Amino acid sequence: MLPDDPMAAARPDLVEEQRHLVESRRALARMRERTAAMPALGGDRVSNEYLRFTLWKRMKALEDDPDIPLFFGRLDYGSAATGSLGLPGELFYIGRRHVTDEYGEPMVVDWRAPVSRPFYRASSTDPMGLRLRRRFGFSHGVVTAYEDEQLAPGNARGTEDSSSPPTDLRSSILEAEIERPRVGPMRDIVATIQPEQDDIVRAGLGSTVCVQGAPGTGKTAVGLHRAAYLLYAHRDQLNRQGVLVVGPNASFLRYIGDVLPALGEIDARQTTVEDLVAHVPVRSTDNAQVARIKGDARMAAVIANALWSLLQPATESLVVPIGARRFRVLAHEADEIVDELRRRDVRYGAGRAMLPQRLAHAILVKMETAGDSPDDRVQSSVARSRPVKQFSDELWPSADPRRLVIRLLGDPSFLASTSAGLLTDAERKSLAWSKPPKGPGSARWSLHDAVLIDEAQDLIDRTPSLGHVVLDEAQDLSPMMLRAVGRQCSTGSATILGDLAQATTAWAVSSWTDALAHLGKSNSLLEELTLGFRVPGDVIEYAARLLPTIAPSLEPPTSVRRARGELKLLASSRPFEAAAAAVSRALATPGSVGLIVPDDSTSVGSAALDAAGVAHSILGADTGVDGTVEVVPASLAKGLEFDHVVLLEPAALVDAEADEIIGLRRLYVCLTRAVTSLVVVHSRPLPALLSERSTLTR
Repeated sequence: MLPDDPMAAARPDLVEEQRHLVESRRALARMRERTAAMPALGGDRVSNEYLRFTLWKRMKALEDDPDIPLFFGRLDYGSAATGSLGLPGELFYIGRRHVTDEYGEPMVVDWRAPVSRPFYRASSTDPMGLRLRRRFGFSHGVVTAYEDEQLAPGNARGTEDSSSPPTDLRSSILEAEIERPRVGPMRDIVATIQPEQDDIVRAGLGSTVCVQGAPGTGKTAVGLHRAAYLLYAHRDQLNRQGVLVVGPNASFLRYIGDVLPALGEIDARQTTVEDLVAHVPVRSTDNAQVARIKGDARMAAVIANALWSLLQPATESLVVPIGARRFRVLAHEADEIVDELRRRDVRYGAGRAMLPQRLAHAILVKMETAGDSPDDRVQSSVARSRPVKQFSDELWPSADPRRLVIRLLGDPSFLASTSAGLLTDAERKSLAWSKPPKGPGSARWSLHDAVLIDEAQDLIDRTPSLGHVVLDEAQDLSPMMLRAVGRQCSTGSATILGDLAQATTAWAVSSWTDALAHLGKSNSLLEELTLGFRVPGDVIEYAARLLPTIAPSLEPPTSVRRARGELKLLASSRPFEAAAAAVSRALATPGSVGLIVPDDSTSVGSAALDAAGVAHSILGADTGVDGTVEVVPASLAKGLEFDHVVLLEPAALVDAEADEIIGLRRLYVCLTRAVTSLVVVHSRPLPALLSERSTLTR
């Protein structure tokens, strides 16, 4: 359907673009209908199920949302310049997925295709063969405007709304997309990717990229778009090996959960570190001191020492009766076999499986020396015999990672022997359980215990490697947690996302160099994003006052948005009522509202909104970030964004943390969640770094 606009006749280009959009949607519907009509006929039942699943995935990828434009840009090629990806006169519409007409001709080209890259990279100094780049504006799925940028001399300009280049945020369409209200889950940024972001998105599969990104620089979206790009460019390989997105908590995963499906990718799995190491149920929480020790990289050596200490020296010879004769492997010979397997640096479980075969081979050598001619069947039979299996079990006993950690934390003498030279006496005393559990089922495991179990499990049986892992909020992970994530991509690559200024855990690493070393990715690319597209200038500059204290090595972020935003500091003797009133005022303008409170004030903040008649949900207690107003515990605010933020009692938020620097970092996180306005409500004095500009409002 064409736009109902009496001026349409005066704007034939706009009408033609809407016609192309309508025809593209029809073509996408035909593609989906053809897929639905395909029979799943394989050679057997398993093949049929596989084909059905493949067709189902294809159907999901071809789903169309009428409110989301199929394309957002157009490229007109005008020259055959060196490196040009199109021919003179060719025209390509750039969108979220590839759409072809009934003859197979492209109506929309996937944004990840090589021919689409000039949309993000071309400039007047390097037009990449383009004559013109067009960016579209949409409203409810209808083309409402376009902007053209000349990229070659002598072009006629046909602009709608603006004549400025769209890639430097002087474009009204680009700016409108960035300024669009943030209601609901995170959305993709495929129409607004900037050149420095595009470099990261299109980094090759063989490269691990670490992105240090200030608030609002789009690092999370860049990481997700890189996953989508890699799934497009290396689909066969990554479909086999898998792609994993690791986020800080379930609320965050729900918030970002729609980004990849909106780009046509449904194969990436999403999880948290807690679910990644879910070998045991987590029922308790360690204090900061204990968590810091358990998360230290030294614990990897302690776990290894504990596991390999299970090996026992032979106390007698192995005797194997074969027919009327007995063959022996002397104790020192058996020890040499075990030592040889250890020198091969095999996993504990692999070595245990290999030992019977090695002992059996030693028996066969003795049989040959005695004049027999045994073959491989004899060796296999000997390896399975009771004497060899029992002898192997004594030398190389089975290992349960859960019981190993129980013994390590519950037996002070065992901990002392395995951590000698690694931990201090005070650290060992802190780790020791006062009352060891009887077994894995009765233990009150913490998250950090589960990470230790995961380390032991990998030493026993190697963790299978995925093709690519996206790790967000990596700055909050301990060295042992980073090792757990690194095992998921030991032979693959990763995209590491985070901000050292937002590190709010006692066990966090202090630098990206250390973090990458723990991940096993020391030779990674490190990129820093400082241009903010989300947080307005007044807000980010106010929050950046904390940076010299919380992260002195980082460059302060810069907001490139035209709007400076709205920042208010309100002192009140009745802060909860004042906060509820501020939320009510924020609702007068479009967009989402987040009331961020200290964790222990969540219920009081919710009650204040109830008293003010403001409908809301509580983040973490509801199904997701899909309401207009959310009460957000400060510990869950990281990674989220709201058009309007009301932040309650910063001093209490800082005091809630055991360490002042961590408290100030938590405050920095909460201050930088706003897209349009930030209201800071307090009854207590603000932290000294933020106390200027405070105004008293009763």
